[in-house]
Amino acid sequence: MSKFEVSVVGELNLDLILAGLPSRLEPEREHLANALTVTLGSSSAIFAHNLALLGNRVGFSSARGSDALGEIALHFLRDSGTDVAGVREFPGRTTGLTTILSTGSERYILTYPGTMFEMTFDDLDLTYILDARHLHLSSYYLHRALRPRIGDLFRAAKTAGLTTSLDTNDDPEDCWAADLGNVLPYVDVLLPNEQEACKMAHTDDLKRSMEILAEQVAMVVVKRGRAGAVAQRGSERFRVEALAVQAVDAVGAGDSFDAGFVHQFIRGGQIEECLKFASRTGALSATRAGGIEAFRDAQHRERFLASGS
Repeated sequence: MSKFEVSVVGELNLDLILAGLPSRLEPEREHLANALTVTLGSSSAIFAHNLALLGNRVGFSSARGSDALGEIALHFLRDSGTDVAGVREFPGRTTGLTTILSTGSERYILTYPGTMFEMTFDDLDLTYILDARHLHLSSYYLHRALRPRIGDLFRAAKTAGLTTSLDTNDDPEDCWAADLGNVLPYVDVLLPNEQEACKMAHTDDLKRSMEILAEQVAMVVVKRGRAGAVAQRGSERFRVEALAVQAVDAVGAGDSFDAGFVHQFIRGGQIEECLKFASRTGALSATRAGGIEAFRDAQHRERFLASGS
């Protein structure tokens, strides 16, 4: 029996969320926020944290600095039950930090990458990572040092018998380079949002982008926010409506959707089941500020997932 149900490889940082800011931010002005949340950030870490709280054995591999930011981030992960033995500390370096400025109608996301830019393939413990049933990686374009060998990581996982999933997230440089093609043949579930799917496929048409991507991966699942989600496997297409909730904050909702989908996928769930549960976990995330806060409240989490509303 594998040590982990899911091994997660990715970035680690905190989120500092300032909400209730004026609709127009002016240079050299001191603006006042009416809410502050300091919580676990980064797509990979949010995914791992929330997947663990859904009842999965999760191992996390990443890089952190020798600073308080890294220790706080690890505290959040340990508290969820995530195994963090795969997180490597880089002495004298700084853990990343994302600052999110929310005006209500718009969000400004500013990230200092820190050690997420420094982790290489040689920093990974493959024995630890591959002692699992499934491998997930997020934020492909933020792993500058690891990126040239992410294909090697996924190939090793497939050779070892793991299923795999990938959420590329955005490319801050907006290049969407062709090297992703070296990874996609080893991906069982690709989990972009609508904009990312179109960027990867180099088309403005969602339907066409899914057709292109479905020729390269076993399954593509596209998150569309309030428009729900769609999936394609071969020529088969599946769709689910978004779950209506009083949304507080969309930070981490996509990562929580991924966690819900993978939770069902590794249990052999049908695509419709995976999509419906992923829609619930994504909606759950949006009911609290930050990507993990709705999951940390056990009563709220269990009641929400049980009722679906």
